Order: sequence, then structure tokens, then C-alpha cells
Amino acid sequence: MTSNTLRDITENPDLGIIMGDGTRLSARTWIPRDASDAPVPAILEFLPYRKRDGTTARDCLTHPYFAKRGYACIRVDMRGNGDSEGLMEDEYSAQELADAVETINWLAAQPWCNGNVGMMGISWGGFNALQVAALQPEPLKAIITLCSTVDRYADDIHYKGGCLLNENLGWSGTMWSYSSRAPDPMLRPDDWREIWLDRLENEPFLAAHWLDHQQRDSYWEHGSVCEDYSKIKAATLAIGGWGDAYKNAPPALIENVTAPAKAIIGPWVHKYPHFAIPEPRIGFLQEALRWWDHWLKGEDTGVEDDPLYRPYLMDAVAPKSWHTERAGRWLAIDEKPSELTREIWHLAPETLQSEPTQFTATVASPQTCGAHSGEYCAIWLGPELPDDQRSDDAMSVVFKTEPLAEPRDIVGAPQITLTLSADKPQAQIAVRLLDIQPNGASARITYGVLNLSHHQNHAEPAPLNPNQPITITLDLDHIAYRLPAGHRLGVAVSNAYWPLIWPSPEASTLSLTEGTLALPLRPSGTEDEWVFEPPEADEPWKVETLREGSNSRKTITDWTTGTVTLEIIDDFGKVKDSDHGLINGSIAREWWSIHPDDPLSARGKTHWSDELERDGITLRTEAMSEMHSDKTHFHLSARIEAYENNVLIFEKDVKRSIARDNL
Repeated sequence: MTSNTLRDITENPDLGIIMGDGTRLSARTWIPRDASDAPVPAILEFLPYRKRDGTTARDCLTHPYFAKRGYACIRVDMRGNGDSEGLMEDEYSAQELADAVETINWLAAQPWCNGNVGMMGISWGGFNALQVAALQPEPLKAIITLCSTVDRYADDIHYKGGCLLNENLGWSGTMWSYSSRAPDPMLRPDDWREIWLDRLENEPFLAAHWLDHQQRDSYWEHGSVCEDYSKIKAATLAIGGWGDAYKNAPPALIENVTAPAKAIIGPWVHKYPHFAIPEPRIGFLQEALRWWDHWLKGEDTGVEDDPLYRPYLMDAVAPKSWHTERAGRWLAIDEKPSELTREIWHLAPETLQSEPTQFTATVASPQTCGAHSGEYCAIWLGPELPDDQRSDDAMSVVFKTEPLAEPRDIVGAPQITLTLSADKPQAQIAVRLLDIQPNGASARITYGVLNLSHHQNHAEPAPLNPNQPITITLDLDHIAYRLPAGHRLGVAVSNAYWPLIWPSPEASTLSLTEGTLALPLRPSGTEDEWVFEPPEADEPWKVETLREGSNSRKTITDWTTGTVTLEIIDDFGKVKDSDHGLINGSIAREWWSIHPDDPLSARGKTHWSDELERDGITLRTEAMSEMHSDKTHFHLSARIEAYENNVLIFEKDVKRSIARDNL
């Protein structure tokens, strides 16, 4: 039977998988009805994001598609989340990975499984697919990892270049919300309340836990597959998006993994490629099926002959905070990213030129520089992308070429080397690569940030010697971008980048004296070098919409105090599942405030409201968190309120003050 022959499938909303310690994990499964007679490989997705009402929309599009083509698809709620028992300690804990390995071994032993298992996932599920692959469970033959990282410290939502990302608080607020929600009472009629209250009582406030590890220590080494790429033996398909935060892992994996590995990066935000935006979408499910059929069924689908790297080269467009599509073309590259040609530009007074020169430039950005950075991780489909950079450019030092006579196809990670000094022992730097367009508009091509006390390494940072020159090298994020003839290439340097990173304790001034830009180039033509099939999907989730969703992002200036606040409100709407009747709705809110002249005025605040309803039961959680800092400490607080039928049944407050450590 081939994958072109569609098979009837059976769906189970609550298959119990019992761990060795007795904890029951709940799985939603889609399995061919005849699998006991004709066993099939299993595909595992292992997440905390609630299969019943969290990832349901994308699960419906994806897992039945594979199942009808001869796979057992298993979507598991991790312990402590959704409809599973137990408690979650942290992200990517040893317990989580051990549970995943035990689940893989259990799947391989089932009579409907042929003994081969694949693992896939986006974001959290992409992370743990890599991490579990490095543990080498014998049945795991292949993985598909999307929007993931190889380095939990340097390239996740916590720290970047040793700078504290504000997403550390933002995503902690998201998990404070997700993990505070109850199981579906229909699936746990006897003990849903007991499980819920136990969860609420024991749920960790992760932002503080992550801030306990401000350097790259053993905590971050755990789960960072870059510590030893050779441990990954499973065939690895790595996928990312240029509109997403996690664009560096696919190039790193094809550069370093010794197992079979391929990479695809499209123009997308943090979504699966068969329904992501900006378009063009691709036939991700067909591409994944080729991968699974080869590595899990032994069929010759040609995937080993595919190009090593298929990035989407984006054309220049007018910058704006949201794109529904990006013009460009698909490239087919067999060289590793490190093997591509680099063009060298030298920084000079306000210019980029071909010959080296010394200069002096002073960088003293207001704390509001970075307001047009967009979201660190564009995910909620609102106005989250970096828009016109001109106002941020005005707060930075900008070096730019003359209008280019020939286009440049930038493919890879641009690298900037700077000689500079700072007048304070703690300082930071942000570097943006710009497309300065003929009409004056400024589009961010890519960027990087660095905590200067980390300029030698992230494991043992040290205060700067004020006014003493240092030389730094900073790799900007990977990108594929065509800079047309007639446009200018720009490099913008600032020492603030709010609200993407938390500010240093004191406003600083940087003095630049030398600089070099190494620009990776891979010239291409005007046509696609690779053509993907158009996107396919299974039937969408059937729901009744009770409240439409909406996304809002506003900058508010208090003209009395001078404080500038970014307000983000993402209303995810409210829906009723047309099959089993569960009602759920969520609203997420964030506020990021700062005064242009005072880094210690920085404030972050999150507030999630979540609703769950069925059969006369109305449950609601309010999950709130805040953070500010003084010169020596970060101060964090969080609160959870849980309501049953509008009666407060649980409340918890957490407060922590954590010493700043070269941050």
C-alpha cells in the first residue's frame, strides 16, 4: 500500500500513555483503521500547548493528512498541561525529555506501529524534537524541526548576544497563562478540579527562574544540541522563516550535523509553512511526507538528492509592520552557508566604502531607540514586523553606501567587526543592516545585539574598562534578501534597542573608531531554482465563533512625564468546538514603558485572561506579571487568579528580586 492510497482513520481524543512513575499523559491520535493488520510508522508531536483547545486548528490541518497516508499521528499533552496528569517543572526539563523518550519507545511497541518513529514540531515541539534526537532513542529514525534553536542561551526567547530579551518576561507570561488552565472536565469528570488546583499551586513563574541564569552555564547547555551535534543520528529536516526569531537553526544544522540533514527557510512568521504568512506558502505536508516515506518506510522519494539548503530570497519592498506576501524566488544551494562568498565593506564617516579607514563616531541613543523593531518573535498575526526604520535611524549612527550600481543577493549571516570603547562598565550595542530605498524609506534587512560585557564569551562576562578600546565581532541573523541596484546598503549602530532588549543600568556613550562588514553573497537569477508543490491540508477545525479575534499595537506617549509605552493587545477570540462543545477564549495584553533619558524607568507588564466553558461550568484564569529594575537588581512579581462560575477559588502571588550580573 503506497502513501497515495488514502486509508480510513480512527481518531481518539484521549489515549492514555502511562509513564514509568504512573503519570498518565493524554494523547490525541489519528491512526489508520487497518494499522493492526498493516502496521505503520508513528509521528509524535509533544507539547504543552493543549491539544483540546490550544493547537487544535493546526492539528486538524496536519495530523489527519499524514494518518490517511499511512501514519499513526500522536499529539501528546506534556505532563502538567492540557489533559495530562503531573506537574511541569520548566521548559525542556530532563523529565520532559525522559517522558518523550518513554513515549517513543511505547509507540514503537504498539501492535499498530511498525517500530519506526518520527518526531516533529514547531517552536517548543521543534526544540524538543532536536533534544530528543540527541538522546538517540532507537526507534526514532527522523525528525522535522520547525522554528527551533540549537543554542538555548544565545538563540531563544531569553537572551540574545548576552542581552536580556523582553520576551523572557513576555513568554513567561504566556506560559503562566497556558499552564494555569484546567483539563477539559469532559475528559476528567472525576478529578479535573483536583488536577487544576494542584497545577495552580505548583506552577513555576519561569521568568524569575530564567533570570537566575544570566550567563551561559550548565542550565543552558542542557538541551542545546550545539554542545555536540554528532549526537543527532536521526535524519533532520530543519525549517524556518525570515519573519520569525528562529532563523539561525536551519543553517547551523546543515553546517554541523553529520546525520542526513536538509534546510528550508521561507518568508514566513512563526507558523507551519502550509498556512503561514507572508506567502508564498508551500506544500509542507507533501514535503514532510516525502521525508517520512523515505526515512520511516524506506521508500525512494528523492529527498537525499534534494539541495542542501532551499532559502527564499526576498525582494526589497516598502517596509511595513505586516506583509501578506513577499515577492522573491526560491534558491537551491548545495554549499554550506560558511562556503558562500563574502564582500567586505569598511565603515567610514557616515559611509561604507571599499578601503579601510579610521574614524570617530559617537553613539548615544535615547532609550526609546528600537521602537520600530517589531516583535522579537512574530507569531500572533498582528502588526508585528519591523516597519520603516527612519525614526530609529535618527537615534543611531548610520553608515551607508552610495546607490549601488549592481544588485546584491545577500544570503547568510552578515558579520560586523567594530573597534569601540564605552564610558560605562556595562553597555550594549545593536547593529541593523538596512536597505535604504530611493524614496528615503529604510527597511531592516537583519540585525544583531551584544551585551558588551559578554564580548569575549557568554560564560564568563566581565565589566568593561571605561574608555578602553575593545574589538568585537557580531554575527547578525541569517537572511536571504535581494538589495536592488539604486538602493543603498546601510549599517545602523545604536546602544539601545527597546522594547526588544532590556536596557543597561546606566545610559552610556560609545565611541567607534574602526569597523568592517562582511556581507555573504550568492548571486542568482530572476527565476525559482526550486519549485515546491502548492499547499495541501486536511479539513479545518469546525467551530462556532462567539467572539471575533483582533490584534492591536499602539505607542502611547505621556506628554506630562515623557514616558513612552508600547501597548499590545491580542484578542484570540472565543469559539465553541462544533464536535465536543468545549468553549475557549483568550486575551493577551502587554505593556512596555520607558523614558527616553532613563534606563531605570523601564517597565514590563503582561496580563492574560483565559476562559473555558462547558455544561454549566465556567472557568477563568487571570495571569499577570510585571518587571522593573534598579541599578543592582531586577524586581519581578506575578499573580494568578482562578475563578469557577465567577467565584474566586484560588489566588497566588510570587515576588522575586534578582541581582544583575553583568547585565
